[in-house]
Parts: sequence; C-alpha cells; structure tokens
Amino acid sequence: MTTEHTEQPQDRTGRTRRSFLAGAGGVAGTLALWPAGGASAASGRRVAVLGGGVSGLSAAHELAERGYGVTVYEYYDTLGGKARSMDVPGTAAGGRGPLPAEHGFRFFPGFYRNLPDTMRRIPFPGNANGVHDNLRNGTEELFARDSGRPDLHVPLRRVTSPPAPGFLTLSWIRDQILSVLDLGTRLPAHEAAYFADRVLVHLTSCDARREGQWEKVSWWDFIRAEEMSEEYRTLLGIGQTRNLVATRAEVASTRTVGRIIIEALILWGVLGRGLDGDADIDRVLNAPTNEAWIDPWETYLRSLGVEFVLGAQVREVLYEGGRVTGVRVSAPDGGQERTVTADHYVCALPVEHARTTWGRALRAADPQLARCDALRTDWMTGVMFYLRTPTPVVHGHINCLDSPWSVTGVGQAQFWDVRDFSRDYGDGRARDCLSAIISEWDRPGILYGKTAKECTKEEVVAELWAQLKDGLNDAGKTTLTDDDRLGWFMDPAVTGLGGPDPQNREQLLIHPTGTLYNRPSAATRVPNFFLAGDYVRTDVDLATMEGANESARRAVNALLDADNSDAERCRVQELYRPPEMEPLKRIDEVRYRLGLPNTFDLG
Repeated sequence: MTTEHTEQPQDRTGRTRRSFLAGAGGVAGTLALWPAGGASAASGRRVAVLGGGVSGLSAAHELAERGYGVTVYEYYDTLGGKARSMDVPGTAAGGRGPLPAEHGFRFFPGFYRNLPDTMRRIPFPGNANGVHDNLRNGTEELFARDSGRPDLHVPLRRVTSPPAPGFLTLSWIRDQILSVLDLGTRLPAHEAAYFADRVLVHLTSCDARREGQWEKVSWWDFIRAEEMSEEYRTLLGIGQTRNLVATRAEVASTRTVGRIIIEALILWGVLGRGLDGDADIDRVLNAPTNEAWIDPWETYLRSLGVEFVLGAQVREVLYEGGRVTGVRVSAPDGGQERTVTADHYVCALPVEHARTTWGRALRAADPQLARCDALRTDWMTGVMFYLRTPTPVVHGHINCLDSPWSVTGVGQAQFWDVRDFSRDYGDGRARDCLSAIISEWDRPGILYGKTAKECTKEEVVAELWAQLKDGLNDAGKTTLTDDDRLGWFMDPAVTGLGGPDPQNREQLLIHPTGTLYNRPSAATRVPNFFLAGDYVRTDVDLATMEGANESARRAVNALLDADNSDAERCRVQELYRPPEMEPLKRIDEVRYRLGLPNTFDLG
C-alpha cells in the first residue's frame, strides 16, 4: 500500500501500453482510426477523441448517440482521467478485490446539472436512473479547527422554509449570512457585516461588471482580507479558495469564487434552487468510481460502437491546408509513432498536456490556442489511508481550516452502502478508507518544516497524517490513532518528491485573475478541430467534472454545426440565475456603462 505501481500496467483485456501498436509491424505508416471489422457509423463520419477523461467520454457519448463513429485515445490503461479509481497493487487476498484508490476524492455538488444528465443515460443494473442512482447525499460538512478550538459542523440539507420564488430579498440573504457567521465563528461583528455586504455586491453585479471588473480583482482584495482578522482570512479567504479549488485567495478571480463557490455551491444550494433533482449541496458515489460510474460508462459506449485505444500518448496534432490532417500517437514510454486520421478531432486532453501537442502552424490558425499558454495549473493530490476500524468522522467532507497544507478529506466506506469494505477489498483487515487531499504544496508543514514538494513521499504521508490528527484529535476526543492506520496510497502521477524536480502529471486548472480572458471556446477557427476540457470557456467557469462535461457538449454542438448535421444539439444547462436578482442586475448594467460602482459597493 505504500508503493506506486511498478509492474507494466494492463487494461482489462490484458494488453500493455506497448501493445496498442501491435500488428502495425515495423513500417511507419498510418494506423486506421476505425479498426477493421469494427462497427460502422450511421453518419459515415469518424471522430477521433483525444483523451479518455470526463470530457473525452462525454464527447464520445454525445457523438455516438448521434451516429458518429468514435475512437477515444487515452494515455492511461484505464479510462476516467483524474476521476478514475485505481487498484492498489498486491493488496487483493482471499477472493477479494484490491484495495481501491484514486487521484483524490471527488464530489458532485447539487448545482451540477449537465453531468447528472449524462449519468442518468448510462445504464446500470437495477437502477431506474442509471449510474445517477449511485450518488449519495452528504448531510454535513465539518470545518475542523486546531489548538482545541470547537469544530464547526455545517448541515448540508436545504433549509426547510426558504422564501418562495419571487420573494427572495437581499435583506433575507444578508440576515442568513450574518446568522451563520455569528453562530459558527469568532468573527468580529463588523467583519461579518462587511463580508455579507460584499456578497450582496456580487449578487447584484451584472454580467458585464463581473467579466470586466471582478474578473480582474482577486477574492482577497474584494473582501479586503488583508485588513481583517486572522479568523476572517482563514475562514472566508483561504478556506473558500485554497482548500476547495487549490487556488490562492490572494490571486483567485472574484468572478469565479463569488459566482461558483459563494453563490452556486453555498447560497443557492442551501436554498435548494437550481439543483439537480432532489440533490442536496454535496454528493458522493456509493462505491469506487470505476465500479459505480466509469466502467458502466465504458460498457455503454462500447455498445454504441465506440472504440478505445488505451496506452496511447498524443504527440502532435497535425495541421495542413486549413485543417487537421491527423494525430501522431505513440506509447507513453516512447517507441514507434503512428498517425491516426479521422474526419473530425476533439481534443479532450488536460490543458497542460493539450497545448504541448499544438504546433506552430495550428496555433497560427487560431490565436486562442496560444493564449492557453497563459492558463495555470497547480497541485491538488490525495492520499488514501486504510483504517482498521470504521472512522466516518462526519457524514460528508472534512475541511481542516487551520492546516498549513489546506487539507480536506472524506470517510468513504460510510457512503458505500452497496459494499462491505473488509469483505470486498484487500485482505479483510481494512474496514474504511479516509481519502484526504493536499491543496497547498508550497507551505512548510508542522513536522519537518518543509513544503510538501520538498518532502519525500513517506514524509508527505507522515505530515498529512499529523495535520489530520491536529484538526480532528482535539477538544477531548481522539478520532485518528496511529495503531488504526494499516497503510496508505498516493497517486503514482506524483513523482520525484524530495528531489530536485518533483512532478505531478495530474494537475488542476486554477483561476487567478484574468484567467477567463485566456480560456478558449469549444469551437476553433480550424473547421474540423474542437476543444473539450475544464479549461474551455463554459458557463460553470470552474475546473470541475461539470465543466468538463459542459465543454464536451459545446464541442459536439460546434462539430454538428460544422458538419451541417440535422442531429439534435446537446442541451447545455447553465447555472441558476435567481429571478429576484435580475432587476438589480439590470440597474447595475446601466451603472457599469456609466462608469459608476455597484449600488451596494460602499468600498
């Protein structure tokens, strides 16, 4: 449990990464995109989808249902990208499966609506609503404090009696914010009032002001964190940005933080508005991700004729004569390259990998590709701790507010009601998995005085465990003990820790000020080349699985337009906009055009 994968990984058919070129012989040439004998597409049109993460699988899903022939090229030997789960090597015993692991826990906020729609359309035995029925609501979030301070438990259920539609007022919203801050924090009254007023400013700002003004202002400056107490900075600055989306409040865009975290995730979630069905604010899956979601998705897509080429690294997207003419691919560890061809190409790689495949000619054809070089990513990676006893801690997520590494976590077995952890996984000794994430890799820890990147992998694990205990073992209770910990696992995408050049192949897009201006559209100026991924400009505007799915829908719609297809376009559901705020936003639009501040912006 404490080592990375060492053997050559294999996919479910036993093929290694090197085998995707098998049968091609030793002569350079073109690998047929649609394998001989494969299903034919009703449309007669073929699409190469580059990347098998959430955006790539979402694009393949929509295209295949519309009759296109699709082949997905994926770097790893399993699908799902950062969303996938993985097996811990050498841990299966007694007929059980290996211990389950992952890049880091994932959750499905209630404001997700595009991805849940896709999940409902993925069949799952016994589920009327497909894999969507494998989602479980978390009912509470724990804001853990250190130094013996009482922890804050925040219910995640919708409030029982919010104002009826049409009767939501700013004074009611302000009162609710103040009551929560007054009950659960040590904030001075004037600081709580100021923060509530800043939320009202953002709520009533028009779209033009959000994009033209607040996108350029950091969340730290917007809430004037530097002038406030340490409690204010920790709770409302760092806790809402670094811990949740791995971006620093000092640089995070106010538009993104205010619109997604404060409004969609928290405020409208509490009010039960704009949510997916009967969802609460926070949901997780009822089993390891591949079992509950990714594997059934792959099965469904194969039934539609989608082909998968695993262990294939995209080297270059080839451009000539105004079109993409092919894609050079090879095994990830090098070796012979092949060129694959199609009628259309959907690039669904993470931005840090996608932009390395765009050559000078392709970039010259569409300047927005070059602007992607300005997009920034950061580390947000987890460690799984396998425990001897069930340790749910809280029926939802844990946010260790005072931890220097911005630690969050979730006890997983409590939600896996279709699994018995010790019966189904490992050697029978582990009964729970505490999945924890480090969002801050560049601040010194409490054990070694080193940043996470400076630590060895073993030191990272020890430091993370210490910070978890620091937040959870206080106020007279002991939640985590060293004797209870059986082992751990870290995503093998993280390499070189403790050395001169630590690497993380699976980073997360972050949202400093101005990020919006460099995010590309799903359609490009190259008529057969389209972009999908959480870095593409979408309504959700955040590095999320929802953003990945929405971008894929937009890419498919752009492809259908370019193909003059009469197929039904993908439905794109945008974030909830409370009707009560629209008149105030229209007033603000006039004020913004006149160069005046928002009505409620008193500085």
